[in-house]
Amino acid sequence: MATAKNIAETVAELIAPVAEELGLFLWDVEFVKEGARRVLRVTIDNDEGITIDDCERMHRAIDPVLDEADPIDTAYDLEVSSPGIERDLRTDLHIDLSVGEVVDLRFFAPVNGQKTLRGVLLGRDEAGDVHVEAEGEERAFPRSALAKISTVFEF
Repeated sequence: MATAKNIAETVAELIAPVAEELGLFLWDVEFVKEGARRVLRVTIDNDEGITIDDCERMHRAIDPVLDEADPIDTAYDLEVSSPGIERDLRTDLHIDLSVGEVVDLRFFAPVNGQKTLRGVLLGRDEAGDVHVEAEGEERAFPRSALAKISTVFEF
């Protein structure tokens, strides 16, 4: 049986060209279990922001593609949405696209006594370490130490 990660990757490969045709960017695909139901969550974005109409167009466009390819062997609900103002940065591409934004880092284990840190995302280096400017200095953290990276919208 395919894992949720494999299903998400397969779906992403199938629908990324559809998003591009619609002038959208495929931000993320997740296949998750929520209670008794399975959810295929497709997240889209573009430079102007996402409207409900964009979500509906994407939903209608990918429905027949998914029906034909049939990559999921169980019943599921399809959700299409925007990543929102505050978004989780789960991939290297997400990090690269979010350089300059304020982010919260959550660590698996405390770093210098802290479980979280807020700073400006500076990017990644060749080793994959995430660099932020926090508390007046540049700091780097291995991805393996980070439980979560998310952007922060400051009002």
